[in-house]
Amino acid sequence: MNGVQQKYRPRTMRSLAIVKTGRESSSACSPVLTIERLQMAQDQFHVPVLEAEIVDLFTRQAAGVVIDATLGGGGHAYALLSAAPQLRILGIDRDPDARAAAGERLATFEGRVRIVDATFGQLSDALERNADFVGGDPIVGVLMDLGVSSHQLDDASRGFSFRADAPLDMRMDPTRGETAAQYLSHVDQHQFVRLLRENGESRFAGSIAKSVLERQPQTTNELTEAVERAVPMAARRRGHVATRVFQALRVAVNNEVEELSAGLDAALDVLSAGGLVAVISYHSGEDRVVKSVLHEASTGGCHCPPELGCVCGAVPRVTVLKASARLASQSEIDQNPRARSARLRAARKL
Repeated sequence: MNGVQQKYRPRTMRSLAIVKTGRESSSACSPVLTIERLQMAQDQFHVPVLEAEIVDLFTRQAAGVVIDATLGGGGHAYALLSAAPQLRILGIDRDPDARAAAGERLATFEGRVRIVDATFGQLSDALERNADFVGGDPIVGVLMDLGVSSHQLDDASRGFSFRADAPLDMRMDPTRGETAAQYLSHVDQHQFVRLLRENGESRFAGSIAKSVLERQPQTTNELTEAVERAVPMAARRRGHVATRVFQALRVAVNNEVEELSAGLDAALDVLSAGGLVAVISYHSGEDRVVKSVLHEASTGGCHCPPELGCVCGAVPRVTVLKASARLASQSEIDQNPRARSARLRAARKL
């Protein structure tokens, strides 16, 4: 394929030969099983959150290129390419499994989509490296769907979830960078406490950090046990006791805060006049960064007292489309529980 750069390929044919028992079988390489496994992989990726809202925003845009900076399995990209024939998509993702699944999902749009190995913090570089695809068309939109995908959570070997025991990895790109276990081997306790508090684990951040760093967990079960030792049963809130600890480690391992800030700045730079930036976040830390960056851009960085009006000459870069974040409907939450925490913010470049 020319337009779609990535074709779905398992990491090895051996990986498709694992049947439900977890053992290898000579019969597991049959075409039927291969197709079933491929469909399962795609289904895990393709549950785009707030799809109707994203389609409504971007299909009104003039002809040009939309950068899907967190492509995942291609769910949002598929919806946009289907609904808006005037749009082409440059899809960015650091996860090789996601790029492979998206390549298969978007194969019917050959020529209108290109898939790139990059993080959204590398958006400007990815755009420059793919100037031949963009051509002279304007960048009319940038979409970011943050956080971890359903596939990454459901794949126990990735170490993102406490639901199954696995090596403590948590890398979005499992081929680069340090794992969560390696991060814990050198992080300072005060730094770890601060990270936990920034991700909502305030009351027991100190005792959790001490317990985790003393035990140096190498697996998800060991991390969960270290957290459970630090939090009294009576004080445990609704939900799993280790949820915010896993989130905090994932954020740190993948440099998510730094990536988000860099990606938003790059998005505002590359957008053409009238272009849209839309960001779906899933926890308060992400949403605060998005809200802050868009507010700063909407005021041009002006910090003059409101009662005096602007006297600093700041020039706004965007108009925020709605002051509050858009939330998923109850019907969508019923169908896809992950949508419960989703927050969508959007702005248009002036």
